[in-house]
Amino acid sequence: MSRPLVILVVLLVVVVGGLFVLAGRDTTQAPTRVEKAVALENLS
Repeated sequence: MSRPLVILVVLLVVVVGGLFVLAGRDTTQAPTRVEKAVALENLS
């Protein structure tokens, strides 16, 4: 195999592996409630 092709394959494997690692992380965040003041004239 040529050198650029080997580099491309290695980079692809690293990126795909990183995606699987990030997808497998078990991080849960409690939902936070965000309240925003809305002007009454914008409701109509």
